Amino acid sequence: MKVGMCMFLWTTHVTGEHEALMRDIRATGFDGVEIPIFDGEPDHYARLGALLDEIGLERTAVSAMGDPSMNLIGDRAERAAGIAYMTKVIDCAAALGATRLSGPLHSTLGRFSGEGPTSEERARSAASQRTIGDHAENRGVVVGLEALNRFECYLVNTMDQLAEHLAEVGHPNIRAMYDTFHANIEETDPIGAFTRHRELIAHVHLSENDRGVPGRGNIPWAETFRAIRASGYDDWLTIEAFGRGLPALAAATRIWRDLAESPEVVYRDGHRHIREGWAAAEAPVAVVA
Repeated sequence: MKVGMCMFLWTTHVTGEHEALMRDIRATGFDGVEIPIFDGEPDHYARLGALLDEIGLERTAVSAMGDPSMNLIGDRAERAAGIAYMTKVIDCAAALGATRLSGPLHSTLGRFSGEGPTSEERARSAASQRTIGDHAENRGVVVGLEALNRFECYLVNTMDQLAEHLAEVGHPNIRAMYDTFHANIEETDPIGAFTRHRELIAHVHLSENDRGVPGRGNIPWAETFRAIRASGYDDWLTIEAFGRGLPALAAATRIWRDLAESPEVVYRDGHRHIREGWAAAEAPVAVVA
């Protein structure tokens, strides 16, 4: 198991200016960072990957589609724009040295039709994902699609819905991501949602119910760690938290108040919470007669 820290807490475009921060993240004990990919060319991410190698941080990647001109479930032009975007993001992830690219990479974030997904939209998405999956396979990248809460998307809100959609896609490089924040909004049994679909899950985001410091809210962390550890999952557990440092990102994630004393508290306390929770999950649960 590896612990990662998503850079969304500070930026949507990581550069050399974040070197001191990333060195402190490494000194805290993190195995890697999650790099947002929205802007820039592959050569930028290749240079960033070299810097991360020097620091000693592995990396995953994350992205999303917020531009209404691109939508993998939309009309022909929107789908073509979405596929072109995903192709470039995958190329940037490969240049970065990331083998995992995750996020709500199935439809345009925050765009709604006023009703649930139609069979035509699901079919368009599946066809788009197969094309994207072929490119990802060629570049050595696995895409983890994220089930989001109903206030951010409507194509897939639950892990059951996501599993059904992945069956329609049928591509080995298009898999699932599990996110504790979204699961604890949409799932009647968040732990069961992970366990039922463990074999589909390529990446895990650990995010508190308020998207602040992991361990301070009402996510059932002990049960979550036990379920993940018992499942045999042995890959990334990545903290995703948000703040008010970037006004545009704060507006997109609806962060209207400070959720922690400082960003440093989020990753330092969050790292300790994960390591302690993972260690405790190994111990047998006491049975009271």
